[in-house]
Amino acid sequence: MKIYDIEGFPNPLRVRIALAEKGAMDKVEFIPIDVMGGEHRSNAFTAKNPDATVPLLELDDGTCIAQCNAITEYIDGVFDGPSLTGTTPKERACIAMMNLRAENGLMNAVGAYFHHATPGLGADLETWQCAEWGNKQKEVANTTMAYFNSVLENNEFLAGDSFSIADITAFAGLVFADFAKVDIPESLSNLQAWRAKVAVRPSIVG
Repeated sequence: MKIYDIEGFPNPLRVRIALAEKGAMDKVEFIPIDVMGGEHRSNAFTAKNPDATVPLLELDDGTCIAQCNAITEYIDGVFDGPSLTGTTPKERACIAMMNLRAENGLMNAVGAYFHHATPGLGADLETWQCAEWGNKQKEVANTTMAYFNSVLENNEFLAGDSFSIADITAFAGLVFADFAKVDIPESLSNLQAWRAKVAVRPSIVG
């Protein structure tokens, strides 16, 4: 299988961490996409992924799977190792819920702030911006951080006692937040401690 991405970007990071957690980094071929040069908007790429986003998973039979949640669910199901998406209906539902909260409230919110309320990736790629929307989404990101801090007061990880895709999404979201200069308030000690613990996992240290 092939993964089209750009190393270091937040959503590709989610997929790479999931692969590493499953011990499957050597099972895929990574194909770099020149996002800064607009390759993700080329006819050749959008024929595979009309969303014009990375990462993109292409299977050996030619099937193309876009969207991080779909890609990581496939990775979790096809490779051996501890489940990242849960093994019981309750676990799967709780992990999916927290993953969506991390994606919408942190990853996407920080992304909206970065792309709309800052220079983002530059004028050539940021063809439409709404600073008011971006700044509002920064508030959403800050609220989500505070919520996660409260969750982590009683939980080891975001969806319970086991590391899951929700933790991966939140961790990548905080990496993006660093880049966008959206700081974690020092008062959120539980979130700070969780981040430090996750940061030393072998799947992240490399």
